[in-house]
Amino acid sequence: MLSSIVEFLVMLNPFALFLYLEPIRKDLSHRDFVKVILKASLISFTICFLFFLSGDLFFRKIFQIDFESFRIFGGVIIFSYAYFYIVKGQKALIIIKESLDDLASEIALPFMVGAGSISLSILLAHDHSYTKGGLALVGIFLVNFLVIFLLKKFRDTIEKKKFKTAFDKNMEVLLRLNGFFIGAIGINMVLMGIKNLFGLG
Repeated sequence: MLSSIVEFLVMLNPFALFLYLEPIRKDLSHRDFVKVILKASLISFTICFLFFLSGDLFFRKIFQIDFESFRIFGGVIIFSYAYFYIVKGQKALIIIKESLDDLASEIALPFMVGAGSISLSILLAHDHSYTKGGLALVGIFLVNFLVIFLLKKFRDTIEKKKFKTAFDKNMEVLLRLNGFFIGAIGINMVLMGIKNLFGLG
């Protein structure tokens, strides 16, 4: 369970999300920023929870897809995310220009909810009970929100511009380093899927 939680948090990557939101961090007050992030977290949790409850059944019963095939494909998608984190870094970011009312949904999709997080939600249901998996999802999105909130509070306490610049640069380094962990998660999913599919485990 702990490894599943860590994998999910690495995939969500609150440090990267903090960098993604630089345009609105500058334009919004602290209170509005927190409201938007909280709403985006609730939207993201709801989407992931729906896939957590019905994803496995959806793929098996309706599409009749072997779950291990989905695990392999999910691993490939997650690995592709890692490539963009490592090679392109902050150049891969998208500038958000929507109104305040639309920001939460724009942040939730695709910044917090994507193919990677949906894949991990379905894997969470497949590998753990609904009770443990559901509680894990709640904890995951709560931790993600708290990390972003604390990063914002910490950055706001930095008074000198050069220290703020250094802080942002360190966040970019963490973004790239995180790509290696995400890539490892993707490759591990592919290998595990192949082993289970062909009975090599």
